[in-house]
Amino acid sequence: MDPSNVNAQAIDVINQVQTATMSPQVVLTSGAGKAYQSVAQSAAIAVQDAADALRNVSTIATTAAGVAMAQYLATGDEKYAKVLNQAQSMMQGATDDFSRVGTAAATVLKGFPAG
Repeated sequence: MDPSNVNAQAIDVINQVQTATMSPQVVLTSGAGKAYQSVAQSAAIAVQDAADALRNVSTIATTAAGVAMAQYLATGDEKYAKVLNQAQSMMQGATDDFSRVGTAAATVLKGFPAG
C-alpha cells in the first residue's frame, strides 16, 4: 500500500495510540502495577493459607479438648485436664502464627511500589 494514499488523520491516530500505550513511562507504570498486583495476590494467598491452618488447628484442638473433658469427667484423672491446657496452648500458637503471617504480608505489600 502506498503511504501517500493513507489518510493523515488515521496515521495520526495510530501514532497517538502507539505513544499512549508504548511510551517508556506507560510501560514502566504498567509493569509496576502488574508486579504489585502479583505481590498482593501472593500476600492474600499466604494469609488465606494461614487462615486455613488456623481453622485446622482449631478443629484439632477442639476435638482434643472435647475428648479430654469427657475422659476427665469419666475418670477424674488429671492427665486429661493437662490436655485441655495443651489444646489451649496449641490454639494460641496457631493464632500467633496467623497474626505474624498477616503482619508480614501487610508489611511486604506496603513496602512494594504500586507503580
